[in-house]
Amino acid sequence: MTSTPTPPGLARFNALEEAAAFAALHEACASTAWANRLLAARPYASAEDLYTASDAAMADLTAEDLAEAMAGHPPIGRPKPGDPTSAREQSGMAGASDDLKAEMLELNLAYQEKFGHVFLICATGRTGEQMRDAVRERIGNAPEREREIVRTELGKINRIRLARLVEEDA
Repeated sequence: MTSTPTPPGLARFNALEEAAAFAALHEACASTAWANRLLAARPYASAEDLYTASDAAMADLTAEDLAEAMAGHPPIGRPKPGDPTSAREQSGMAGASDDLKAEMLELNLAYQEKFGHVFLICATGRTGEQMRDAVRERIGNAPEREREIVRTELGKINRIRLARLVEEDA
């Protein structure tokens, strides 16, 4: 039986000095607890092992850890200036009409007023209309239900970001 070699991007991540690896993880997710848990489990034999560890760490985050993670995300329709990841992930809003952008701003504010944090959704591949419809639907949720939806959405975002981290060529 032969073992599959570790993919180059993952091998590069595994070999990073601890501070650099933490910085890369913290850029993927602003939760210190999540980043520390993934850092402690290195080295990873496969990208799937890393994603599984990410999912497990996400499931264990406290409400405070989730709040820290969400604080690293800009509102939908307002990506961080100069941040290509934020712009790429929210590209579905880039071509949205001014009316849709204004509506998203109002919905974001109403959502934030109700829940105390930004509306968080895995925006990759979604249109502006799909994101608007999601915030309209979710604003009626109970806080406990919404927190679990946010946890799921963060998990999806983290997997996408980790894939970019470990699958890119040097």
